[in-house]
Amino acid sequence: MTIRRLAGLAALFAIFASSAGAQEATRPNIVVIVADDVGFSDFGVYGSEISTPNIDALAARGAQFSNFHTAPVCAPTRAMLMTGTDSHLAGIGNLPESAPPALRGQPGYLGRLADDVVTVASLLRESGYHTAMAGKWHLGHDAASLPPARGFNRSFALDASGADNWEKRSYLPIYDDAPWFEDGEPADLPEDFYSSKFIVDKTIEYLDEDALSGRPFFAYLAFQAVHIPVQAPREFVEKYEGVYAEGWDPLRQARFEKVIERGLLPADMELGPMPEGLRDWNALSEEERALLAKSMAVNAGMLEAMDFHIGRFIAHLKETGAYENTIFFVMSDNGPEPNLPTDTPGFKQWLWWEGYSRDVETLGEKGTYAFIGPEFASAAASPGSFFKLYAGEGGIRVPFIVAGAGIPPEGIVPEFSFVTDIAPTILDLASVPQVEAFEGKPVKPMMGRSLMPLLTGDTDTHYADTEPVGMEAAGNVALFRGDFKLVRNMPPLGDGTWALYNIKLDPGETRDLSADRPGLFMELRADYEDYAVSVGALEVPEGYRQMQQIADDWMDENGWKLILGALVLLALAAGLCWLVFLGIRRLIRS
Repeated sequence: MTIRRLAGLAALFAIFASSAGAQEATRPNIVVIVADDVGFSDFGVYGSEISTPNIDALAARGAQFSNFHTAPVCAPTRAMLMTGTDSHLAGIGNLPESAPPALRGQPGYLGRLADDVVTVASLLRESGYHTAMAGKWHLGHDAASLPPARGFNRSFALDASGADNWEKRSYLPIYDDAPWFEDGEPADLPEDFYSSKFIVDKTIEYLDEDALSGRPFFAYLAFQAVHIPVQAPREFVEKYEGVYAEGWDPLRQARFEKVIERGLLPADMELGPMPEGLRDWNALSEEERALLAKSMAVNAGMLEAMDFHIGRFIAHLKETGAYENTIFFVMSDNGPEPNLPTDTPGFKQWLWWEGYSRDVETLGEKGTYAFIGPEFASAAASPGSFFKLYAGEGGIRVPFIVAGAGIPPEGIVPEFSFVTDIAPTILDLASVPQVEAFEGKPVKPMMGRSLMPLLTGDTDTHYADTEPVGMEAAGNVALFRGDFKLVRNMPPLGDGTWALYNIKLDPGETRDLSADRPGLFMELRADYEDYAVSVGALEVPEGYRQMQQIADDWMDENGWKLILGALVLLALAAGLCWLVFLGIRRLIRS
């Protein structure tokens, strides 16, 4: 028997070997930490220049996954995380805000959690856990969809794709406000609000309320870092001033080399390509380069600030004696954010109306609005191709760490795994069975599988080579089987064609094998069709663009505001011109 297997059996014994009367005291606390739009090489332990010592320390005492995948957008990933089943079966096959109108209301596109799925939080609460969450929810804000109805004793939830990090304020014209809810009721934010600090403060508050009960806890910390708008306190940003002055190409290469140096991916792999049509750093003006470098510095500062507050949370668990019996899951919901919102017609005017500044000197501070764009997003996703929104590895292969009570210091785990595996793993750790019915109603089964045999060294194979695992969002498709991946990336940066890659040897997706392996290619195409039918994944309409859909919907409902605003500005300009004319005429007459 191998040392790895012996260590695994010892870990399992430590977790599960207890009498029925003592089990409540020995079941582990479980903490799930989700970062927003963090790329594969964004954490220090994954090869970044960004300081994330607390996350790195968790990785050092547990398992660091190098082949873990999600959906390419947030809400579908979060639905799979919470339910352990496919996002379409959970009712959220696409971002609610960008689903094609023709698909809305279909079973896979409800825009909220379906009635016939059960969350891991509900099962844990039912089994005696105290459950709490703070941060981004984005799984529906009707009474049946908010956290209290989905298993959380206490919650402070943002049900939107994002929001300002300094105040209760919308970050996109499609929202009138930032919809925060405490325990299911609309809520306001404190004057000293900063998202990462607040999320930790609230979680600590909720856990302390139940500290004397003796119950284990399940805590879900869903950070806004590093989602648009990228914002961070000045003290975290200053150390990255000048770090990104050379642009994205050297950064992509440096991240790539660090990933290889750390043994996360094959040493002989090629760096994934950047999508065609992106900007050339050297062709930009000095002012443009300065703004982009500062934006990336703010992005780094925001990620370090998140890690700092995670450190505060860990310190609190140590002070209260809960740390040694706590298991941590740390992940990103998808790859890095590539959007350039100011390229959308009318968005600059909206920023002006809302009072947002993009002044390079104060960027990141309260009242400012920053984003890193597709080129720096490519660097954050290095060495993968593409980024958030797309099914290339840069959009769906993300950092994932499991560490804590009973988890052996496994090091790097290279086996393929998927976000639907987390819920079954949590239930396994908590000795809670999966169910066919909940509260008297049938529920869909979990599609993922527990990672515990992989974590304890009981197996080196998580999914069989003949076993396909599919994913679809907004027409972007990934289907994995063994070492191979079938993928389709839609416009504007993808071409909508199918490709086949060996992502064990070529995780950068540089060599399309569809022509060399036509038989395998057709097998995987058939596997995808079977998957799509089984979960209700529907094809998007011709010409659909997911980000353009958001803008189109807003214009259909609010275009008159732009017209009215333009007329007001014209009237003001005309009035000013008239006043100037009158003043000049008086001067001439005098």
